[in-house]
Amino acid sequence: MEEQKYCYAYPHPAVTTDCVIFGFDGTKLKVLLIERGIDPYKGKWALPGGFLRMDESAEQGALRELKEETGLETAYIKQFHTFTEPKRDPRERVITIAYYALVRLQDVQGGDDAARAEWFALDDVPALAFDHDQILRIATRELRQQIHFEPVGFELLPKQFTIRELQSLYEAVLDVKFDRRNFYKKMQHLELLTQVVNDDPNVPKQPFFFEFNPKKYEELKHKGFRLEF
Repeated sequence: MEEQKYCYAYPHPAVTTDCVIFGFDGTKLKVLLIERGIDPYKGKWALPGGFLRMDESAEQGALRELKEETGLETAYIKQFHTFTEPKRDPRERVITIAYYALVRLQDVQGGDDAARAEWFALDDVPALAFDHDQILRIATRELRQQIHFEPVGFELLPKQFTIRELQSLYEAVLDVKFDRRNFYKKMQHLELLTQVVNDDPNVPKQPFFFEFNPKKYEELKHKGFRLEF
């Protein structure tokens, strides 16, 4: 008799990944949501996610969801929590491994579900399906903590950016307001930025642009880096 695969004498949970995809539009921190087309919660907004395939890891599943919704092959992603409440999904016992992803909005092309996807500012997010309100809250909290220890904010900006854009990003993530002069002095002191030099006399004078200096960050990290304002 041929052995049956995946046949167990005891109940076991299904496993999904949910991905909180953050973007920055120059003023506000935003999150990508998907309108559900099927029950449960048909017509409600939810985080991108899905059931893990048998041949992929949780991170591979999160990256697959990211590609399907944004068209991006790679991006900064971080696993931040596992949600195991027994009744979090009305269909069956489902455990979800949650990631947050940081993407540059200008790089997002839109994936297979683009017609049902929309960016929402964090202060304008509707009530979400399942326990996704809780997942989003925890992801936002983790991002705000992580930005003090890693330069994750640079993943949300264009490769070249102004100090004003950088300050606006940190204000949006941390939900605070900084004095412009003090913010600039702090960044100068850390030497995390490299000014982009433009020697072309035919280019009109523009605000100074900067790039992130990963080599300097690695030096600071070994010394116990923490960004405080």
